[in-house]
Amino acid sequence: MKTPREVLFERHWAARPKLDAIRREMVAKINHQGAKAQSERINLASWCLGSLNKIWRELIFPSRRIWAGLAAVWILIFAANFSMRDQAVTPMAKASTPAQMAASFQEQQELLAQLIGPNEPVVAEPQKKYVPRPSSWRPFELMTT
Repeated sequence: MKTPREVLFERHWAARPKLDAIRREMVAKINHQGAKAQSERINLASWCLGSLNKIWRELIFPSRRIWAGLAAVWILIFAANFSMRDQAVTPMAKASTPAQMAASFQEQQELLAQLIGPNEPVVAEPQKKYVPRPSSWRPFELMTT
């Protein structure tokens, strides 16, 4: 028994030479020099679009909910950052003369000293001298552990 494919091939066997002629004609048109230059531009564009499509399908589309969540978080961060901007001008920027700037700087230094506390140097303990001893002088506890 013949398959449907074999029946169709037998039925259209006579059309084979005509189809081969059409195929040769189309290949000759495609191989024309003018078409080659245009096809190179089309190939570059299709390669770029294909790459973008592949990136979209493999990286972004499967995890689109995660990307949307990250975008929402960044929008919230930018909104919070924008709303928390300090619009007040600092006292140093208000000062116009060098004397006023120096006085403002001195005030800021005093305020910082009040907040942090006095800046007293910390006295370090003197370093103990290392005196090597024979191993027999070591404490008994160290030898057992």
